[in-house]
Amino acid sequence: MDMSLSSSEKLSPASSAPCSPAAGASPGHHHHQSPPVIMSPCAACKILRRRCADKCVLAPYFPPTDPLKFTIAHKVFGASNIIKLLQDLSESQRADAVSSMVYEANARIRDPVYGCAGAICQLQKQVNDLQAELAKARAEIVNMQCQQANLLAFICMEMTQSQEVNPPSSPQDPCETSDGFLNFYDDNNNLSSIWEPLWT
Repeated sequence: MDMSLSSSEKLSPASSAPCSPAAGASPGHHHHQSPPVIMSPCAACKILRRRCADKCVLAPYFPPTDPLKFTIAHKVFGASNIIKLLQDLSESQRADAVSSMVYEANARIRDPVYGCAGAICQLQKQVNDLQAELAKARAEIVNMQCQQANLLAFICMEMTQSQEVNPPSSPQDPCETSDGFLNFYDDNNNLSSIWEPLWT
């Protein structure tokens, strides 16, 4: 009897041990998994008033916190076209496709005639205007550089011509002074020859 009791005592903790975590884990596990199930539908499914499936193709790109994003895209492209486009693309390309659709839809709402093409043309015109201004500024810079070069060449030519017309007189000055000195000496000699008999 004692052996059976001891064996039952040994079995009861062992048997209750696996059961208790399973019992305790199942409510916790269901509680942990319940938020995705009860989670509010994505903005697309909420606007379309339909049940948001677990693998909804629109849910990752149209969160419930930003309903305007889907409203704009849906107004221009329609829900079926958006879903079809996303299903035809790989998951790595879907986010860029949604951003492009929302941008194009915004442009189409602002400009119903030209849409995105009108915005592109306007930006292209701004680029052309800026390129024309840049070319004009570069031409003015080149013109100023040419004017400076011509001015420097003119100044150098004027200096050269002035040196040729008026050569420096410093080398001739000593000669002139020496000639003058010699002439004065000769004149003095003549005077002394005139007065020579007086001294005798």
